[in-house]
Amino acid sequence: MSSVRGQLPRRDRDRDRDRRGWLRGAPPPGWARVLPSALLAGVCAAELISPEPLDIGFLLGAIPPLAVLAHGPVATAVLGALVVVVLSVPVFSLNNPGSTDLLTVCFVAVLSVLLSFVRSRRDAQLVTERAVAEAAQRAVVPPLRERVGPVRCAGLYRAAQSGTLVGGDFFDVRAGPYGVRAVMGDVQGHGLSAVATVASLLGAFREAVLDQPDPEAVAVRLDRRLVVDSAGEPHAELFATAVLLDFSADAGVVRIVACGQSGPLLLRDGRAVELDIEPCTPLGLGLAEVTAPRVVSVRLHAGDRLFLASDGVTEARDADGAFYPLAERLPGFAEEDPAALAERVWADLVRHCPDVRDDVTMLVLAPCPQGGP
Repeated sequence: MSSVRGQLPRRDRDRDRDRRGWLRGAPPPGWARVLPSALLAGVCAAELISPEPLDIGFLLGAIPPLAVLAHGPVATAVLGALVVVVLSVPVFSLNNPGSTDLLTVCFVAVLSVLLSFVRSRRDAQLVTERAVAEAAQRAVVPPLRERVGPVRCAGLYRAAQSGTLVGGDFFDVRAGPYGVRAVMGDVQGHGLSAVATVASLLGAFREAVLDQPDPEAVAVRLDRRLVVDSAGEPHAELFATAVLLDFSADAGVVRIVACGQSGPLLLRDGRAVELDIEPCTPLGLGLAEVTAPRVVSVRLHAGDRLFLASDGVTEARDADGAFYPLAERLPGFAEEDPAALAERVWADLVRHCPDVRDDVTMLVLAPCPQGGP
């Protein structure tokens, strides 16, 4: 889910910052920092170069408010003082301002320093709150390891709610006494409101990996978890779709259970093969214990990859309403390293549908021998 979470690489941190935007908590752009000083220098240079006095002194009054946008109180105070000095020095001949004009500029400068102080304190609080929120979200879904037992792993997650690392989608890959198991799913709802359900399901999955002998039992455990959670809250009606994968010890066979969601695509010999998996009922409806989930076993070959994608990928539409053709596009990226495959699909998806409004999750699993590369 969140690609991959934990201590994000610089590239991913920068991308998340860019998605927030300047007015949504990102640091101010460089031009906002330079603009007040550039305006001050420009006015001074124009007055010194011009043979006749220029009626541009009014521009200096905008410098302290502009400084508030990107500078702290100290820098704002320095710029405000420079404005007063420039207005007062006769060499610049800035309209020979009177005492009223100077007092007005001084008042604006002092007010700007106060606003800058308040903004700086607020920004510091927001940074602290964001750090706490990111730490909590990464605790829910920690980084996905590059390799779990005989399976290489790569994941990508882009939350529909800007600025969050976790939403309604989830995935995890864990090794246990019965082999390597993976899950990818989508809970009811989006954004931070779905995080509690995601945390509950992932906790149940991690426990089931340790003590349940087969993927059907894992699915039953997740179903029961949601049923119990729903019982505690009236009208909760929690449910989720998920795909569970259970790899054999040598990663030569994978057993798959699809609960309300289509199974993975199998990348083999440059082709994307849709596996014949009939989804059973979604999790959380209490039907898993009545009707046992169906398991499909697939024998894997050397070089095979399993590609799982949420409906944020398969249901993304372009401006003409056409769905993203994942099965058709995926073979074109088949030669990519598993770690880069999801990123390539994401870049292609954004070209197809620039305005992605749903959580986007991709999980790539590449089985390989224990002593393999």
